[in-house]
Amino acid sequence: MGGSPIINDKSADYLHGLGRPLRMIVTGGGTGGHTYPALTAFRTLNAALTGARLLSADALWVGKADGLESRVAADEGIEFRAVATGKIRRAGNPLRMLSPANVSDMGRVPLGVVQARGIVADFEPDVVLATGGYVAVPVGVAARMCRCPLVVHEQTVRLGLTNRTLARVATRMAVSSESSLPLLPDSVRAAAVVTGNPVRPEILTGKPDRAVADLGLDGFDPRLPTVYVTGGAQGSQQMNALVTAILPWLLGRANVIHQCGADNLDDVRARVTQMQLPADQAGRRLLIPYVAAELPDVLALADVVVSRSGAGTIAELAALGKAAILVPLAGSAGNEQVHNARHLAEIGAAIALVGDVGPDHLRAAIAPLLTDVPRRTDVAKRAQAHGRPEAAARLVEVILAAAAI
Repeated sequence: MGGSPIINDKSADYLHGLGRPLRMIVTGGGTGGHTYPALTAFRTLNAALTGARLLSADALWVGKADGLESRVAADEGIEFRAVATGKIRRAGNPLRMLSPANVSDMGRVPLGVVQARGIVADFEPDVVLATGGYVAVPVGVAARMCRCPLVVHEQTVRLGLTNRTLARVATRMAVSSESSLPLLPDSVRAAAVVTGNPVRPEILTGKPDRAVADLGLDGFDPRLPTVYVTGGAQGSQQMNALVTAILPWLLGRANVIHQCGADNLDDVRARVTQMQLPADQAGRRLLIPYVAAELPDVLALADVVVSRSGAGTIAELAALGKAAILVPLAGSAGNEQVHNARHLAEIGAAIALVGDVGPDHLRAAIAPLLTDVPRRTDVAKRAQAHGRPEAAARLVEVILAAAAI
């Protein structure tokens, strides 16, 4: 037996037969949405190997020299190699895509393929995992050229441009939602697996009481629901303006944790100071630039989350079963955040505010979730039914199966 619920007998036999650590190339990055699922999958793989008393995987991350993935790999102690890559700037008019910047970047792709082929041939991986981002294209193509098993993972409801390209050369295609399956080429669809989007394990271990203690939320009223507002790590001026505009009304009905972004902190603080909130309302609010290690506890405490709808965010909220109001980032790649938000809204697993969103829209959306507990509970349950907290384990199973072919 494999000695791990993730490693079945076939995978265990393959790994034992190697007589050395599994060699894996990881590629993908540019944003956290591509980078962190890959990192979570790698960590889960190594945990499974340890549980089965096997050697840890020997990984090489291939990405952009100045990309987020290079910093994440360094922090994790993963060897990193850089290749040239080109970003294709999309436009509604195809002729506008023939811009000087696009033409210049397209010329870098062949160079990236040559570099990536050399890296793949030198490292001789047993499997390549690609999680999207433009840098994944040359590495995925190189894997195909070197006859190396390629697993492509798609985080969003719709296929990104990179993964639409790589789907045709993938050994296995892993997607986060059943809704993605009809979008795959016929030749790939039969071998595709719905794994979900890997969620960091620590997200699932939060404690509400720890958030209250660590963040000093002594003024919070335990009789009221708690709302967590976030525009992502950098914050969002749109989200900040929306919640600030309804803040006195909101604090009359809830505790509020507002993550605004470091660059926006002074501006938001000044605007709220001008409101001269009553002491009891002010005590029910925490303005914070960034939530780091406390995030699992903050999410555990929150009854309602107001956030963007990036793939990683909605995967975490669904896995936790959180009632959410999603305000998609306008102009996200391929309009993916709008698709993500609408997909959850269509099944009653979230409320989506799309388009020209004003304070009145946010107030109308959040009011019933604060006052109608059964409705809030229903949205949360529908979200949790859509969630896949085991996604990383399922993706590792796909990786091992591809390697063992």
